[in-house]
Amino acid sequence: MRTQTQAVLGIALASALAATAHAEISGVQFSADMISQGPDGQAETVKMFVGDGRMRKEMTQQGQEVVQIIDQNRGMMWVIFPERQTYMEQGGPPGEDAPAPAPTPTAENDPCAGMAGLTCRRVGEEAVGGRAAVKWEMVMTHEGQSMNGTLWIDAERAIPLKHEMSNGEKMELVMVGTETMEGRQVEKWEMTTTAPDQPPTRVLQWYDPELKLSVREEFPGGGMRELKSIRIGDQPDHLFAVPAGYTRMEMPQPGQ
Repeated sequence: MRTQTQAVLGIALASALAATAHAEISGVQFSADMISQGPDGQAETVKMFVGDGRMRKEMTQQGQEVVQIIDQNRGMMWVIFPERQTYMEQGGPPGEDAPAPAPTPTAENDPCAGMAGLTCRRVGEEAVGGRAAVKWEMVMTHEGQSMNGTLWIDAERAIPLKHEMSNGEKMELVMVGTETMEGRQVEKWEMTTTAPDQPPTRVLQWYDPELKLSVREEFPGGGMRELKSIRIGDQPDHLFAVPAGYTRMEMPQPGQ
């Protein structure tokens, strides 16, 4: 039972770190094609529009067009089905004040904020791979068990450079150079993850400092995700609203 609980804690901590690794919607507005390719070579393209604290994704799922809109400023999400002219809505209770816009991510932001059962404490500053970083200690609790971890966040980029967990799992992110992709200057990073009795895994990331996100990732086994046809510019408001005349559907409950 303890092993199973430790596994759950490890997954939860890893999820928290993954969430930290992906910055909030950047203040830069742009559109792009997000292309994902699996190890089998099959590719999927999602159209992506990023506005002021808002994001829209247009995709095809099970043969039908689906649109997802996320509004961080209002704490709302919509899933739209244009062919049926219906949508689902998820957010705070009616009448509840809208949450304040998420602050610009920095290494000083609490990486555990808003995550149940996970607490972080700033313990100092250290250099990791020659880069200045803020060091945080983490504690995750679940069903009476706990797991500790240490996280180092890059002072300049506000991305995790390294983490070490009490179950022996480790991750380190190292910048290995700079490149030009589609006319944009990007940084190439290598992330190495290790766990007891398992071979290390490596992921390559190309980080765009202006967009504050990775524009390309290469995964073990041949998987890949990248942004193509990036166009910087203000995005119209109508992209982030449900079209008039659409019928609201109820969100399915867990287990349905």
